[in-house]
Amino acid sequence: MAELKLNYKFDASKNRHYMNDVHFVLHCHHYATLVTQLAIDAEDLVKGTGVLARSSEESFLNFLSDYFAKNKVQDTSERLDIGCRMFSELGLGKIEVESTDGSVGEVIMRHSHIDEGWVKKWGTGSTAVNFIGVGYVGAMFAAAYGKPAGSFKVHESQSIVSGAGHSVFTVKS
Repeated sequence: MAELKLNYKFDASKNRHYMNDVHFVLHCHHYATLVTQLAIDAEDLVKGTGVLARSSEESFLNFLSDYFAKNKVQDTSERLDIGCRMFSELGLGKIEVESTDGSVGEVIMRHSHIDEGWVKKWGTGSTAVNFIGVGYVGAMFAAAYGKPAGSFKVHESQSIVSGAGHSVFTVKS
Protein backbone atom coordinates (compact mmCIF):
# COMPACT_ATOMS: atom_id res chain seq x y z
CA MET A 1 0.00 0.00 0.00
CA ALA A 2 1.44 3.35 -1.05
CA GLU A 3 1.90 6.06 1.54
CA LEU A 4 -0.71 8.80 1.44
CA LYS A 5 1.09 12.10 2.03
CA LEU A 6 -1.18 14.86 3.29
CA ASN A 7 -0.31 18.35 4.37
CA TYR A 8 -3.15 20.44 5.79
CA LYS A 9 -2.75 24.19 6.24
CA PHE A 10 -5.06 26.98 7.27
CA ASP A 11 -4.29 30.54 6.20
CA ALA A 12 -5.97 32.60 8.92
CA SER A 13 -5.37 35.89 7.08
CA LYS A 14 -7.51 34.68 4.15
CA ASN A 15 -9.65 32.10 5.99
CA ARG A 16 -8.57 29.46 3.46
CA HIS A 17 -7.98 25.73 3.90
CA TYR A 18 -5.32 23.91 1.88
CA MET A 19 -4.59 20.24 1.35
CA ASN A 20 -1.19 19.64 -0.27
CA ASP A 21 -1.10 23.32 -1.26
CA VAL A 22 -4.46 23.12 -3.09
CA HIS A 23 -7.23 25.39 -1.82
CA PHE A 24 -10.32 23.43 -0.87
CA VAL A 25 -13.67 24.24 0.65
CA LEU A 26 -15.02 22.38 3.62
CA HIS A 27 -18.59 21.38 2.90
CA CYS A 28 -21.57 19.90 4.64
CA HIS A 29 -24.16 17.45 3.38
CA HIS A 30 -26.73 20.29 3.29
CA TYR A 31 -24.69 22.16 0.69
CA ALA A 32 -23.82 19.04 -1.33
CA THR A 33 -27.43 17.84 -1.45
CA LEU A 34 -28.74 21.29 -2.41
CA VAL A 35 -26.20 21.59 -5.24
CA THR A 36 -27.19 18.10 -6.38
CA GLN A 37 -30.89 19.00 -6.27
CA LEU A 38 -30.13 22.14 -8.29
CA ALA A 39 -28.37 20.00 -10.91
CA ILE A 40 -31.38 17.66 -11.06
CA ASP A 41 -33.75 20.63 -11.37
CA ALA A 42 -31.64 22.01 -14.24
CA GLU A 43 -31.57 18.69 -16.10
CA ASP A 44 -34.04 19.75 -18.80
CA LEU A 45 -32.37 23.14 -19.34
CA VAL A 46 -28.65 22.38 -19.29
CA LYS A 47 -28.28 18.68 -18.46
CA GLY A 48 -27.37 19.75 -14.94
CA THR A 49 -26.43 16.34 -13.58
CA GLY A 50 -23.90 15.93 -16.40
CA VAL A 51 -22.48 19.37 -15.67
CA LEU A 52 -22.06 18.44 -12.00
CA ALA A 53 -20.41 15.10 -12.83
CA ARG A 54 -18.07 16.62 -15.46
CA SER A 55 -17.01 19.55 -13.29
CA SER A 56 -16.36 17.13 -10.43
CA GLU A 57 -14.29 14.90 -12.72
CA GLU A 58 -12.23 17.75 -14.13
CA SER A 59 -11.48 19.22 -10.69
CA PHE A 60 -10.58 15.92 -9.07
CA LEU A 61 -8.56 14.76 -12.08
CA ASN A 62 -6.26 17.75 -11.79
CA PHE A 63 -5.96 17.26 -8.03
CA LEU A 64 -5.17 13.53 -8.26
CA SER A 65 -2.88 13.79 -11.29
CA ASP A 66 -0.84 16.53 -9.61
CA TYR A 67 -0.59 14.45 -6.45
CA PHE A 68 0.64 11.39 -8.38
CA ALA A 69 3.20 13.44 -10.32
CA LYS A 70 4.55 15.29 -7.25
CA ASN A 71 4.83 12.07 -5.25
CA LYS A 72 6.08 9.94 -8.15
CA VAL A 73 3.28 7.38 -7.81
CA GLN A 74 3.54 5.29 -10.98
CA ASP A 75 1.82 2.00 -10.15
CA THR A 76 -1.83 1.89 -11.24
CA SER A 77 -3.00 -0.17 -8.26
CA GLU A 78 -1.26 2.24 -5.87
CA ARG A 79 -2.90 5.17 -7.65
CA LEU A 80 -6.34 3.58 -7.28
CA ASP A 81 -5.67 2.82 -3.62
CA ILE A 82 -4.56 6.40 -2.94
CA GLY A 83 -7.59 7.68 -4.89
CA CYS A 84 -9.90 5.67 -2.63
CA ARG A 85 -8.20 6.93 0.52
CA MET A 86 -8.21 10.51 -0.78
CA PHE A 87 -12.00 10.26 -1.29
CA SER A 88 -12.27 9.70 2.47
CA GLU A 89 -9.79 12.44 3.33
CA LEU A 90 -11.88 14.89 1.31
CA GLY A 91 -14.87 13.97 3.47
CA LEU A 92 -16.84 12.35 0.66
CA GLY A 93 -17.23 8.87 2.15
CA LYS A 94 -15.60 5.48 1.70
CA ILE A 95 -14.98 3.76 -1.62
CA GLU A 96 -13.03 0.72 -2.72
CA VAL A 97 -12.20 -0.61 -6.15
CA GLU A 98 -13.78 -4.04 -6.34
CA SER A 99 -12.35 -4.92 -9.75
CA THR A 100 -10.65 -3.37 -12.75
CA ASP A 101 -8.78 -4.49 -15.84
CA GLY A 102 -8.09 -1.05 -17.30
CA SER A 103 -11.16 -0.94 -19.50
CA VAL A 104 -13.93 -1.86 -17.05
CA GLY A 105 -14.22 -1.71 -13.30
CA GLU A 106 -16.49 -1.62 -10.33
CA VAL A 107 -16.27 0.66 -7.31
CA ILE A 108 -18.19 0.03 -4.11
CA MET A 109 -19.16 2.98 -1.93
CA ARG A 110 -19.86 1.81 1.62
CA HIS A 111 -20.46 5.29 3.04
CA SER A 112 -21.38 8.51 1.28
CA HIS A 113 -21.53 11.99 2.71
CA ILE A 114 -23.88 13.02 -0.10
CA ASP A 115 -26.16 9.96 -0.10
CA GLU A 116 -26.47 9.77 3.67
CA GLY A 117 -27.15 13.52 3.82
CA TRP A 118 -29.75 13.18 1.06
CA VAL A 119 -31.58 10.42 2.93
CA LYS A 120 -31.59 12.51 6.13
CA LYS A 121 -32.87 15.56 4.27
CA TRP A 122 -35.37 14.05 1.80
CA GLY A 123 -35.55 10.32 2.46
CA THR A 124 -34.91 7.54 -0.01
CA GLY A 125 -35.75 7.91 -3.68
CA SER A 126 -35.98 5.92 -6.86
CA THR A 127 -32.83 7.22 -8.57
CA ALA A 128 -29.14 7.64 -7.77
CA VAL A 129 -28.02 11.17 -6.91
CA ASN A 130 -24.26 11.01 -6.34
CA PHE A 131 -23.09 12.85 -9.46
CA ILE A 132 -20.11 14.26 -7.55
CA GLY A 133 -19.11 10.66 -6.78
CA VAL A 134 -19.59 9.70 -10.44
CA GLY A 135 -17.18 12.49 -11.38
CA TYR A 136 -14.69 11.51 -8.69
CA VAL A 137 -14.62 7.87 -9.78
CA GLY A 138 -14.11 8.93 -13.42
CA ALA A 139 -11.27 11.20 -12.34
CA MET A 140 -9.70 8.51 -10.16
CA PHE A 141 -9.64 6.02 -13.05
CA ALA A 142 -8.39 8.61 -15.55
CA ALA A 143 -5.60 9.71 -13.19
CA ALA A 144 -4.69 6.10 -12.34
CA TYR A 145 -4.37 5.14 -15.99
CA GLY A 146 -2.90 8.47 -17.17
CA LYS A 147 -5.86 9.36 -19.38
CA PRO A 148 -7.78 12.61 -19.94
CA ALA A 149 -11.15 13.53 -18.47
CA GLY A 150 -14.02 11.75 -20.14
CA SER A 151 -12.00 8.59 -20.86
CA PHE A 152 -14.20 6.50 -18.58
CA LYS A 153 -17.97 6.34 -18.46
CA VAL A 154 -19.20 5.94 -14.90
CA HIS A 155 -22.70 4.94 -13.90
CA GLU A 156 -24.06 4.62 -10.38
CA SER A 157 -25.84 1.30 -10.89
CA GLN A 158 -26.84 0.79 -7.25
CA SER A 159 -27.49 3.58 -4.77
CA ILE A 160 -27.68 4.15 -1.03
CA VAL A 161 -30.35 6.78 -1.76
CA SER A 162 -32.45 4.10 -3.46
CA GLY A 163 -32.33 1.98 -0.32
CA ALA A 164 -29.31 -0.23 -1.07
CA GLY A 165 -26.81 -0.98 1.69
CA HIS A 166 -24.04 0.47 -0.49
CA SER A 167 -23.66 2.15 -3.86
CA VAL A 168 -21.99 0.57 -6.89
CA PHE A 169 -20.31 2.51 -9.66
CA THR A 170 -19.67 0.68 -12.92
CA VAL A 171 -16.78 2.00 -14.95
CA LYS A 172 -16.19 1.49 -18.70
CA SER A 173 -13.61 2.97 -21.03
